[in-house]
Amino acid sequence: MSSHAPAAPQSPAPDPSPGPARGTASSAHGPSLGRLALTIGALGVVFGDIGTSPIYTVQTIFNPEDPHPVPATPDNVLGVISLMIWSVTLIVTLEYVSFVLRADNDGEGGILSLITLIRRRAVPGSLRTKAVLAGLGIFGASLFFGDSMITPAISVLSAVEGLEVVNPSLGSLTVPITAVVIVLLFLGQKFGTARVGGLFGPVMIIWFTTIGVAGVHGITQNPEVLKALSPTYALGFLFGHPGIAFFSMAAVVLAITGAEALYADLGHFGHAAIARAWLILVFPACLLSYMGQGALVIQDPVANLSSPFFLLVPEWARLPLVLLATLATVIASQAVITGAFSVAHQAIQLGYLPRLRITHTSAQAIGQIYVPWVNWVLMCSVLTLVFAFQSSHKLAYAFGMAVTGTITITTLLFFYLARHRWKKPAWLVYGLGGLFLTVDLLFLSANLTKLVHGAWLPLLIGITVFTVMTTWQRGRAVVTARREQEEGSLREFVDSLHHREPVVVRVPGTAVFLNRGKETTPLAMRANVEHNHVLHEHAVILSIETCPVPYVPPAEQVVLDELGYADDGITHVTAYFGYMDEPDVPSALARLCGNAPEMPDSLKDASYFLSTIDLQVGDSKCLPMWRKKLFVATSGITADAADYFRLPSDRTVVIGSRIAV
Repeated sequence: MSSHAPAAPQSPAPDPSPGPARGTASSAHGPSLGRLALTIGALGVVFGDIGTSPIYTVQTIFNPEDPHPVPATPDNVLGVISLMIWSVTLIVTLEYVSFVLRADNDGEGGILSLITLIRRRAVPGSLRTKAVLAGLGIFGASLFFGDSMITPAISVLSAVEGLEVVNPSLGSLTVPITAVVIVLLFLGQKFGTARVGGLFGPVMIIWFTTIGVAGVHGITQNPEVLKALSPTYALGFLFGHPGIAFFSMAAVVLAITGAEALYADLGHFGHAAIARAWLILVFPACLLSYMGQGALVIQDPVANLSSPFFLLVPEWARLPLVLLATLATVIASQAVITGAFSVAHQAIQLGYLPRLRITHTSAQAIGQIYVPWVNWVLMCSVLTLVFAFQSSHKLAYAFGMAVTGTITITTLLFFYLARHRWKKPAWLVYGLGGLFLTVDLLFLSANLTKLVHGAWLPLLIGITVFTVMTTWQRGRAVVTARREQEEGSLREFVDSLHHREPVVVRVPGTAVFLNRGKETTPLAMRANVEHNHVLHEHAVILSIETCPVPYVPPAEQVVLDELGYADDGITHVTAYFGYMDEPDVPSALARLCGNAPEMPDSLKDASYFLSTIDLQVGDSKCLPMWRKKLFVATSGITADAADYFRLPSDRTVVIGSRIAV
């Protein structure tokens, strides 16, 4: 087996679709779990990001230090609040909850799921178009890593900044306290969220109830803000003050940050639970908070612009609200960090990242994983952002770009599928798609005006991650071609064993050779025969294929091929896993033991042979020199193959070779 994660096959095993026991909300949380429990669970995991946006969104829009400030006049406030209300309604409620969440890949959501849906042969379209769309999807996934770095920084910073409202003298402690909270958050990742996940939902219920009640209190002080519910105020603001309105959209987009989390976490809770939680509690609470803050700003913009969210509550309640907000933002950060682990895991399985060490932290909850390398990179990045920007409103300029980029790409991929796979009418696809894309592009172009003020950051992160992922994918293809030349045909090698003089000595025992497929010979197997002149009684060549589906049922995970001889003890086994599965080689092979003539009765004493390669930068023209160096450097973070495939370390033999790219 190469030192790289296996690529997704073009033709997976027959019908490798997940059964009802995997990849669904009911399986992740138990078949007897009621709709209420699922809804509460969704509140704790899915809505942390979008649910904490009210802390900083209104404050950011009317911030006088903004390079394009919005004057806090009553008409502007009503226009902005109306624009926020209808942006959330259009993007989150109509586009995501009503449409995008229905585009599941065997129960799973997220932008990588859209890519796998597009790559399937059943979807019409040229290979060139699919490649471009897949590239956009990978860039969207890359932007999500930028989102994963910025969300914890801006969320926790905005919550701790509430201390300045409680006591201005505490302002100097904002950054140190934020840093401590973030370090503790990342240190706790190795324990997983399964133990505290049950607390997330109830905490978020308290959070949304609190901000909703506080919003109602603000509205009662100035009921005129209810006019913002009419879309005429949003349209009047857009067309009456196009310059101010356009620049304000760079901050209005903060109200929809976290919309992508609804889709990414689809497989954990299902469309119904997410929709219920959004429509019954989250959506109303956020709108009430925004309108309450708007009423406060209209009433006294000078006094209330500094922190309208915390000023909504009486003075005695501000410190408890700061503590609750900090806990809510930790939950929001936890959700996006877990999302980064999931995206990295899927990218590894699809061949866009090298194999990294992954730990599953829960035996019950699907998706609860811990990726140490990603965790420490995120922690260092988040701390760097906190110390570099030191305030939430400065980070807000960077935050919007990552969100708008991801949402725009999701819209393009979704409506391509709607037209080409689900055969929806052209007028419907182009009409709705045009509407959503127009709004998305307005947000995107508005954020581009903040390019020199911080919006460059998520673009830089996205381009960097995209370059690493595409370089790794391209480099793997080059290495695969080189290995095929060295390995030679497996069929010809097996045929030669039957006519070899002298005959190869067969020693007792079982050897499992991990290989990339059944077309070529494992380097370890060839070396064993040509240099040691021996072969085990049972020789199993095992190939692992990652299918473009989240999960493959256990009954369909292994397929055996006798390679033309039914009595020589040499067999080829293909193990199929979904990109959300955890490859467990011994468990997969154990299903064949005793059930196939050429398979041993047990793998208890089997030896596992890995063929690894040492990559070096060569003189070939396959890649630019800088990409060669990047590819070789990236290979250095690859996790141990034996650990990744759960091979017993005391019975694993590694045989290496050297390849120059």
